Amino acid sequence: MTTTRTPDVTITVIVYNDAERLPRAVASLLRQTHPDIEVIISDDHSTDDTPSVARRLAAQDQRVRYLRLPENSGGCSAPRNRAIEIAQASYLMFLDSDDELPANAVELLLAAHRERDVDFTMGAVERVRIDTGRRSTWMPHLVAERRTVEGIASEPGLLFEHLSTSKMYRREFLDRHKLRFPEGIHYEDQLFSAQAYCLARCFTIIPEPVYRWYIAPFVAAESASISNQRHKLTNVRDRIHVQRLIDDFLETSGHGGLREHKDHKFLKHDFRMYAGDLPYRDEEWLAGFADVVTPYLETLAPGAYARLPRTERVVIQLVRERRLTEARSAARELGQEVAPREVVTDGSGAVHWGTRIPSSSWARRELDVSELELEDRPFPSALFRHEITSVTPGPGASVDLSIRTFDPGLRLPVGPQRASVVVSPGRRRLVTAFRLDPVRPGVFEGRVRVDLAAAHLPVQGFEGIRHPVLRLEHQGLTNTGVLLAPTVFPSLTAAPVGTLPHEVTVEPEGSGPGRLQIRWRPVGVTARVGPVVGRVAGPRARRAAQLVRSALR
Repeated sequence: MTTTRTPDVTITVIVYNDAERLPRAVASLLRQTHPDIEVIISDDHSTDDTPSVARRLAAQDQRVRYLRLPENSGGCSAPRNRAIEIAQASYLMFLDSDDELPANAVELLLAAHRERDVDFTMGAVERVRIDTGRRSTWMPHLVAERRTVEGIASEPGLLFEHLSTSKMYRREFLDRHKLRFPEGIHYEDQLFSAQAYCLARCFTIIPEPVYRWYIAPFVAAESASISNQRHKLTNVRDRIHVQRLIDDFLETSGHGGLREHKDHKFLKHDFRMYAGDLPYRDEEWLAGFADVVTPYLETLAPGAYARLPRTERVVIQLVRERRLTEARSAARELGQEVAPREVVTDGSGAVHWGTRIPSSSWARRELDVSELELEDRPFPSALFRHEITSVTPGPGASVDLSIRTFDPGLRLPVGPQRASVVVSPGRRRLVTAFRLDPVRPGVFEGRVRVDLAAAHLPVQGFEGIRHPVLRLEHQGLTNTGVLLAPTVFPSLTAAPVGTLPHEVTVEPEGSGPGRLQIRWRPVGVTARVGPVVGRVAGPRARRAAQLVRSALR
């Protein structure tokens, strides 16, 4: 008589209209070093070729089962919950169809369960950018050390790691607490994970990667995942809605003491993502954004704000006061050593962001930028703000830039200033000097033509992106700062020029502070010979490449 053995772990792969990537996800499960698993493909009623692909995968390996929902739920929760209902194993994991599990993920997490009786185990998440292949770890400081956590109150910072897919759950733990993914809402992982953290008696963290998360930073907005559709106000509303649900859960479950930590996580992570996008939003969107977030911001614990960097507090306060154009400007300072355009000093000597003294004590506290030491820093580290006001094509591969420099600390002497635009596509810098003339106290303007054909490129050519910086000179000292560009302007591409032919494109950065971005791409002889030279080190090879180019010309 043949008996069917119960698998150790059930892994649910949720999928919707992703026939192309589903086989990769499932393959990553079937090659696990711990093979005693059950794989459930939970299809949220796809309308593409996903059903036939899923059935073929199930037919090829008896460990794979296919579950198709009768109608589309529009989210991740229902496909996961339906799979939990039929899962046979004592331990459960979840995978999205566009991601993978490292080959030893199941083995590592299951071993941690068997070492100690815990409610779930979790590990590191490896992020992979599909455009560059660059790999990084999600929230690395939270998973750097192997340990067992005796309740979330002992490490509330773990609330930042809200992914459900980086964990292996004990089935009995989920059933005992009737813990399931909330259906009918987005950002379900945040609520589910907050509940799991609070309900768990203890859980184990391991530093090894257990999930591979593929990131597509330049995917079309409408094709982006729900969590990445930040351009939609419905996305903002969904995120605020789930925050309120988490707040209610913390209060009713007796975990109200975690509220400040959770509020800090919201400000530092959730709000921060929208804040970085503010320079790219129009007035109507900004007004709608303020309408949605401001009522919620007013409910957060004051201590959560105090733990933020000053620039983030400034952006939040400007949004709360509906100074939206100013909030857009302040958002360009996030994560950068960039000064405000203007500041004002009150009677106590405190320096505030903007042109007017804040009216309330709370606003004065949030907009106080005295800690930037705009007047006192040594010149090499002094803060300025350099903005490109126009970008126009010049002759050949040159570009004309109009630049405005703000000096709110009045560090520069009255009169013209010596400045340079510096860009380094290879080891040698292209330095273009120009003059900044005073317009009014603390503001200077100038124009410069940067001839990109004059850049000294490596013999093997150069393919990549560089962001020019602006260098100031004063009394033998230099100061180098970020060069901000208009958030939108037509990309400029020059025809291949020079002895090392490259196509050169000048464009907006399109993310972060919005710097000027210059992209080089080898063409012609450079593209054919360059890769060979790049693999062969030494001056003789580089000289040979030069001779080859000369002969071909």
